[in-house]
Amino acid sequence: MFKNKTLDYTPVSNVFIDKYMAKARGEYVKVYLLGLKYCISGELGANSSLIASTLSLLETDVVNAWNYWHDEGIVKMSSIDNMGNFYIEFLNLTNIQEEGGKNLNLLRELDNSSVKGMLQDIEKLIGRPLSPKEMTSYLGWQKDFNFSPELILLLIQYCVSKGKNDYRYIEKIAMAWHDSNIKDIEGAQSFIKRHEDKWIKIRKILTYLGIKNADIMKPQEEILEKWLSVYKFPIDVIYKACDICFERLNRADFKYIDGILNSWFKDNIKSLEDIEKKDRKKLTHKPIINNSNNSAPSKGNFNNYEQRTYDFDELERKLLGWDNND
Repeated sequence: MFKNKTLDYTPVSNVFIDKYMAKARGEYVKVYLLGLKYCISGELGANSSLIASTLSLLETDVVNAWNYWHDEGIVKMSSIDNMGNFYIEFLNLTNIQEEGGKNLNLLRELDNSSVKGMLQDIEKLIGRPLSPKEMTSYLGWQKDFNFSPELILLLIQYCVSKGKNDYRYIEKIAMAWHDSNIKDIEGAQSFIKRHEDKWIKIRKILTYLGIKNADIMKPQEEILEKWLSVYKFPIDVIYKACDICFERLNRADFKYIDGILNSWFKDNIKSLEDIEKKDRKKLTHKPIINNSNNSAPSKGNFNNYEQRTYDFDELERKLLGWDNND
């Protein structure tokens, strides 16, 4: 979705042409210019498939292009929902150029041996050189988030241990730590333990359900977190709900399993023993049907009427008209 005014032409900043266009891949420049045209002309939005078709590119190239320009700081991507939709805002490049003094601050910061050492350690951890934007961001966390160099290194080490060295992912974790009011190593270690314990359990449940991809959608993650953190069900109780789902549907269904666990939570069931007690109670209160011939008919039963006896030979004679013959 694009947010801007409508014009009959597409103005392209000279800053983009002079500073950003030459060093970018050709397909990224195409995506930027077409997106800028859509934005200026008042298009409400465009999907990656449409842009890819128009420019004869792959959809992955379109997505990578927006991520590239976001990292360069000339567009701003903001998530709209959990379905992969974004607002894309084209930033004023003149303002960005005027703020270029930050690069001079970065050069001055690099004269500080501790800062230079931290950035060198980060490069060793992620296995590649840092861009000026990444350096500026990492140093900015010290002022904006009140993160110490040791805390920043622990954060990046944690991300790398999960196989993630992409700047966008590292930035997302940094913001999560800031939102959780993490200020020191102890707080970070506690956060990591809680987070990892949760994901160990989530991965076990996904494996039990036959789901190999751990990158699940946000709604599914929220359901799993509810089972573990809000309902506080042991893992074996969740497995039992999964078993019941498989028995009844022959497939994994998050909503069905969630319905079972919601019911158990309302019934204050917390263990497998509680589930067995509930099942036994159901069997105890199940009505017993007695088919014995000696049993008395109950009220409302089909047999609850006065029984009559018939002389079937006499009925046959009446039907045949023989009763009128001597």
